[in-house]
Parts: sequence; structure tokens; C-alpha cells
Amino acid sequence: MARKKVNLAWIANDSTRRATFKKRRKGLMKKVSELSTLCDVKACMIVYGPQEPHPEVWPSVPEATRVLARFKSMPEMEQCKKMMNQEGFLRQRVAKLQEQLRKQARENRELEVALLVHEGLAGRSLDDVSIEDATSLAWMVEMKAKVVHDRIERVRKEHVAAALRTAETTVATREKTPVEAAMEALQRQDWFMEVMNPNDHNVMFGGGDETIPSYIDHSSPWLDPYYPLN
Repeated sequence: MARKKVNLAWIANDSTRRATFKKRRKGLMKKVSELSTLCDVKACMIVYGPQEPHPEVWPSVPEATRVLARFKSMPEMEQCKKMMNQEGFLRQRVAKLQEQLRKQARENRELEVALLVHEGLAGRSLDDVSIEDATSLAWMVEMKAKVVHDRIERVRKEHVAAALRTAETTVATREKTPVEAAMEALQRQDWFMEVMNPNDHNVMFGGGDETIPSYIDHSSPWLDPYYPLN
């Protein structure tokens, strides 16, 4: 059975308050002991009770003194880094609840505008909407249109990339024609590469064009060093 929620308020009855104090102090000491054992940390607890001459110390006074001395030896910034009193805890709680409230208000506003969009698409006249609603409606329509445009652009790029990959695969796997195979075989022959090399032109014919015999046709494409590239 779940424990019912306790109302955090001042207990007016003296005997009930004292009993609750002793019970909660005992439970708090148990939690500190478990924390120290499970996490292997040095911890201590000092609780001052009403109408008690000495505070309750855990685990012992010498051990608590060593822990406090180590704490006081730390820089002041480190001491206050994670320190929180009741006021600080309540302020942090209030700030968190306010942020949750703002977030819920934004979500509610977005739902209202979305409902207005659906009603407009269903045929409702939007002439009677306020300036605030019209502005929110225009903003939402613009955002929805942007999402659709981005989606279309992404799909288009994916299709183009897929088409390019398909074309590259087709070109890579296409068999060569007989003419292409013959040209590759011809280019691999040494004598053909010597004719293609312009530096060997003078060696073949003994100098420039003036040394070429008259019976050689000067217009022959084989004398062109850039044949058959031109």
C-alpha cells in the first residue's frame, strides 16, 4: 500500500511534533549511513533538537570533527558550490515550475493555432479572428510550408544521387564496342606511341620539315605530331 502524501506544515501538537522529530531524525541518520556505505564517501550529520542540550551527531563526534575540518579547508567557492538552504531550494523549485508553466502555455497555444488551421481548411471563415490569432496562424502556415519544401528538396536530392549512382554503375559495367577495343590495342603498340610523341619527329625524319624527302606527302596526317588527337 502506498504511503499517503504528508502535508509539509508546522505540527501544532507538541507531543506529535516531538515524536515526528525523533522518527524523522532516526530515518535521516539511516539514509546518511546508507549513502556513506554505498558510495564510499565521508559524511556526517549534526541535528539540533528543541529542548536538547547537545545535538545528535553521526557517526561520532571525532569523525564529524574531521569531516568538518576537511570541509572548512576547501576554498570558499568550493564550499558554496552545491550548498542550498530552504530558501534556495524553494526558489529553485519555483523557477522550475514557472518554466514548466511557460512550456505548457506554448504547447497549448500551438494546439489552439493548429485547431484554427484545421477549421480554416474545413471551410470556416477566418475573418473574425484576432490579430494575435492571425499572426500565429500565418507563422504556423509558414513553418508547415517550410517543412514541406525541405522534405521535397531532400527527396529530390536523394533521387538525383540515386540516378547518378545508377548511371555510373551502367557505364562501369557496359561492354566495350569492337572499335573501342581495337583503338586500345592500337594505342598499346610502341610504334604507334612513337608516332604520337612530337619529340621523336626530328629523329624519324632527320630534322625539320626541310629535311623530309620530296616524295613524302607533307599533308599526310601521320606527320602531324598531334594525330589522331586533332
